[in-house]
Amino acid sequence: MEWVFRSELPIYSQLVEKIKLGIVSGALPPGTRLASVRELAAEAGVNPNTMQRALQELEREGLVFSQRTAGRFVTEDVSVIDTVKRDLARQQLERFRKAMGELGYDREGIMALLKEEE
Repeated sequence: MEWVFRSELPIYSQLVEKIKLGIVSGALPPGTRLASVRELAAEAGVNPNTMQRALQELEREGLVFSQRTAGRFVTEDVSVIDTVKRDLARQQLERFRKAMGELGYDREGIMALLKEEE
Protein backbone atom coordinates (compact mmCIF):
# COMPACT_ATOMS: atom_id res chain seq x y z
CA MET A 1 0.00 0.00 0.00
CA GLU A 2 1.35 3.42 -0.88
CA TRP A 3 1.08 5.97 1.92
CA VAL A 4 0.92 9.60 0.79
CA PHE A 5 -0.43 12.15 3.26
CA ARG A 6 -1.97 15.57 2.67
CA SER A 7 -1.35 18.35 5.17
CA GLU A 8 -4.95 19.59 5.33
CA LEU A 9 -6.34 16.44 7.00
CA PRO A 10 -5.35 14.63 10.21
CA ILE A 11 -3.06 11.69 9.47
CA TYR A 12 -5.19 9.20 11.38
CA SER A 13 -8.24 10.01 9.25
CA GLN A 14 -6.15 9.59 6.09
CA LEU A 15 -4.98 6.20 7.40
CA VAL A 16 -8.61 5.20 7.99
CA GLU A 17 -9.57 6.25 4.46
CA LYS A 18 -6.60 4.48 2.85
CA ILE A 19 -7.24 1.18 4.64
CA LYS A 20 -10.98 1.53 4.04
CA LEU A 21 -10.31 2.03 0.33
CA GLY A 22 -8.11 -1.06 0.33
CA ILE A 23 -10.96 -3.07 1.84
CA VAL A 24 -13.77 -1.85 -0.42
CA SER A 25 -11.64 -2.11 -3.57
CA GLY A 26 -10.73 -5.72 -2.80
CA ALA A 27 -7.02 -5.05 -2.33
CA LEU A 28 -7.61 -6.29 1.24
CA PRO A 29 -10.16 -9.09 0.73
CA PRO A 30 -12.57 -10.25 3.45
CA GLY A 31 -10.81 -12.31 6.10
CA THR A 32 -7.36 -10.91 5.32
CA ARG A 33 -5.06 -10.68 8.32
CA LEU A 34 -3.64 -7.18 8.70
CA ALA A 35 -0.03 -6.59 9.62
CA SER A 36 0.62 -5.60 13.24
CA VAL A 37 0.16 -2.01 14.38
CA ARG A 38 3.93 -1.55 14.54
CA GLU A 39 4.47 -3.02 11.07
CA LEU A 40 1.73 -0.89 9.53
CA ALA A 41 2.99 2.21 11.31
CA ALA A 42 6.55 1.60 10.11
CA GLU A 43 5.32 1.00 6.56
CA ALA A 44 3.28 4.22 6.61
CA GLY A 45 5.95 6.19 8.45
CA VAL A 46 3.65 7.20 11.30
CA ASN A 47 3.59 6.85 15.07
CA PRO A 48 2.16 3.46 16.22
CA ASN A 49 -0.36 5.32 18.40
CA THR A 50 -1.70 7.06 15.29
CA MET A 51 -2.06 3.74 13.47
CA GLN A 52 -3.71 2.20 16.54
CA ARG A 53 -6.26 5.03 16.58
CA ALA A 54 -7.02 4.48 12.88
CA LEU A 55 -7.48 0.74 13.34
CA GLN A 56 -9.77 1.31 16.33
CA GLU A 57 -11.91 3.57 14.14
CA LEU A 58 -12.12 0.84 11.50
CA GLU A 59 -13.15 -1.62 14.21
CA ARG A 60 -15.91 0.76 15.37
CA GLU A 61 -17.14 0.90 11.76
CA GLY A 62 -17.17 -2.91 11.58
CA LEU A 63 -14.63 -3.20 8.77
CA VAL A 64 -11.94 -4.76 10.94
CA PHE A 65 -12.10 -7.08 13.93
CA SER A 66 -9.55 -8.29 16.47
CA GLN A 67 -8.84 -11.80 17.60
CA ARG A 68 -7.04 -11.71 20.90
CA THR A 69 -3.96 -13.74 19.98
CA ALA A 70 -4.12 -13.73 16.18
CA GLY A 71 -4.28 -10.02 15.33
CA ARG A 72 -6.66 -7.91 13.28
CA PHE A 73 -8.60 -9.09 10.26
CA VAL A 74 -10.79 -7.56 7.57
CA THR A 75 -14.45 -8.37 8.23
CA GLU A 76 -15.92 -11.30 6.35
CA ASP A 77 -19.33 -9.60 6.36
CA VAL A 78 -19.56 -8.46 2.74
CA SER A 79 -22.77 -6.53 3.47
CA VAL A 80 -20.77 -4.20 5.77
CA ILE A 81 -18.14 -3.75 3.06
CA ASP A 82 -20.82 -3.11 0.42
CA THR A 83 -22.51 -0.50 2.63
CA VAL A 84 -19.23 1.36 3.19
CA LYS A 85 -18.44 1.12 -0.53
CA ARG A 86 -21.82 2.67 -1.40
CA ASP A 87 -21.32 5.42 1.19
CA LEU A 88 -17.89 6.26 -0.24
CA ALA A 89 -19.30 6.28 -3.78
CA ARG A 90 -22.09 8.64 -2.70
CA GLN A 91 -19.54 10.98 -1.13
CA GLN A 92 -17.55 11.02 -4.38
CA LEU A 93 -20.70 11.67 -6.39
CA GLU A 94 -21.64 14.55 -4.10
CA ARG A 95 -18.18 16.12 -4.53
CA PHE A 96 -18.45 15.69 -8.29
CA ARG A 97 -21.98 17.13 -8.39
CA LYS A 98 -20.87 20.11 -6.33
CA ALA A 99 -17.83 20.75 -8.55
CA MET A 100 -19.95 20.48 -11.68
CA GLY A 101 -22.52 22.82 -10.14
CA GLU A 102 -19.76 25.37 -9.62
CA LEU A 103 -19.08 25.09 -13.36
CA GLY A 104 -22.75 25.82 -14.03
CA TYR A 105 -23.96 22.30 -14.77
CA ASP A 106 -27.22 20.94 -13.43
CA ARG A 107 -28.15 17.25 -13.22
CA GLU A 108 -29.35 17.10 -16.82
CA GLY A 109 -26.21 18.82 -18.08
CA ILE A 110 -24.03 16.38 -16.16
CA MET A 111 -25.96 13.42 -17.57
CA ALA A 112 -25.62 14.79 -21.11
CA LEU A 113 -21.84 15.11 -20.67
CA LEU A 114 -21.58 11.59 -19.32
CA LYS A 115 -23.55 10.22 -22.29
CA GLU A 116 -21.20 12.04 -24.67
CA GLU A 117 -18.29 10.17 -23.08
CA GLU A 118 -19.78 6.69 -23.62
